[in-house]
Amino acid sequence: MTPIFDKDSNLVAWMSEDLEHVFDASLEWVGFINDGNVFLAKDLSWVGVVKGGNFYDQAGKPFAWSNTTIKSIFPPARPPLRPLKPLKPLKPLKPLTPLKPFKPLDPAGGWSPSTFAQEFAG
Repeated sequence: MTPIFDKDSNLVAWMSEDLEHVFDASLEWVGFINDGNVFLAKDLSWVGVVKGGNFYDQAGKPFAWSNTTIKSIFPPARPPLRPLKPLKPLKPLKPLTPLKPFKPLDPAGGWSPSTFAQEFAG
């Protein structure tokens, strides 16, 4: 499991090793990744883009990260097609809590005004 942090380096989520599933900090399945896009597990709503282990909102601004090379990206030209919902994965074993990393530098263009919790609330 790969830990996912917010802009203040707080642990907010986990990404599966196969880079297909997103779990919140309590290890509840909240989303999945399909073709570089991330969707809500509960209703297939498009959240944004995952690139290089970092999560971006629909405007191309980062709201969560796992890779300290954080930069804003161009907003997607259009929303992706709605994917088929994958089977719910088994709840993973609780990983060891990672050490809190140093706070990353603010990316050019700034952080998303949304938090991980807001993006995955639907």
